[in-house]
Amino acid sequence: MPSRAQHARELRRIQQFAKFRMVELNLVPLVDTFVSIVFFSLATATIGEMTPVANGVTLPISQVGSPARQELTLAIGSAPPNITINGHQVMSVQQAALARSDNPGQPLVVPALYSALKASADSIRQLKGTPTDQSVDVPLAIQGDRSMRYDLLSRVLQTARLAGFRNITLQVHRSGGPADAAAPSTT
Repeated sequence: MPSRAQHARELRRIQQFAKFRMVELNLVPLVDTFVSIVFFSLATATIGEMTPVANGVTLPISQVGSPARQELTLAIGSAPPNITINGHQVMSVQQAALARSDNPGQPLVVPALYSALKASADSIRQLKGTPTDQSVDVPLAIQGDRSMRYDLLSRVLQTARLAGFRNITLQVHRSGGPADAAAPSTT
């Protein structure tokens, strides 16, 4: 049987730790928090791309002085294996793949493509009155053939970045269905 001193110590210990004992767990604030998180994540989630245009509907074309979004298109094709900028041939894909950089600090640069992109960037800067050391805000859309090698894509991206383009997009075809197959999508 415990002594009186041991019993008193035990009672003090029980009183000391009584404030830490949980009588009940209130789950309402926790559930409210989770519901709020789910609600806000669903409310702000990206729905995806616009609804495809239904068959038989031709949407009107709007023109306001100049196009709302002007972008420079760099196409890397395989049907004729050429690299073009807005429809003007720059070089063949084979020439781009075999080209060696003339800048030892940037081994990925394709010199002929760099010259063409730099000329385009300089003309855009001149039209907009942008300083020559600042990058161009006009988007460069790269349309690459599905058979294009990733090492060539890497070189093209590096060349475009060094030529002064900061907004580079890759265009692909959506594969959501037959109505979506013809519409290019930018990623």
